[in-house]
Amino acid sequence: MKKLIVITCFLISAASFAQSMFGKNPYKNQQSFDQQRVHWGYFLGFNSYDYKINYTEGYEAKNHSQEIQVKTTTGFNVGMVGNLRLSEYFDLRFEPGLYYGKKTLFFPQLAASGNLSNTRTINSTYINFPLLLKFSALRAGNIRPYLVGGFSQSLNLASNETSKDDNFAGKFRLKKWSTNYELGIGIDFYFEHFKFTPSIRGVFGINDELIRDRSPQSPWTGGIESMKTRAVLINFTFH
Repeated sequence: MKKLIVITCFLISAASFAQSMFGKNPYKNQQSFDQQRVHWGYFLGFNSYDYKINYTEGYEAKNHSQEIQVKTTTGFNVGMVGNLRLSEYFDLRFEPGLYYGKKTLFFPQLAASGNLSNTRTINSTYINFPLLLKFSALRAGNIRPYLVGGFSQSLNLASNETSKDDNFAGKFRLKKWSTNYELGIGIDFYFEHFKFTPSIRGVFGINDELIRDRSPQSPWTGGIESMKTRAVLINFTFH
């Protein structure tokens, strides 16, 4: 719900900015910008990384009230954009970037235990490699909305995949590489000397990222069938 509120406020703000900044019949800035075969840019932004956790059938039936809780914090993004024009409405984009985020996992079933830790803090530093197809609407003055979607590979620099220790030694292990699909929306604003683009994108993990503890009865990983990345990215791009 909080994420939906943030997205709604973002879209309302963008629409209000567009109306006040560009009016009904503005002079068109950067009229030949989109005709370039290739152009480059960079982005700064924020993220909220989460996990979609699925449980084994037996565990889910018996422990519905004991599902793992994920507390997220706001991280930051920085990266570059390479844009290849395919046609009037389609572009191919490569947007490698650095994404930092922090998550805390809370295990309710261990809360009453005096010997086992019921929290795990996960600091993640991702290098994300998305290849995206951008579909742009007709340009209206100095505004052009678009949809974008594609796939990405993420390298988690903070992964402890190779660690021989597991949760019984305090190590919650995740795989180094993950595969995702991404969907988003944005608006291109054409100024006199540059193009500015705010956008919102969702990231949806495809593969299971969890490395399970050696004991099948582990209270941390024993009941988990899959653990996949979910994230919301808000980027501000300058071309």
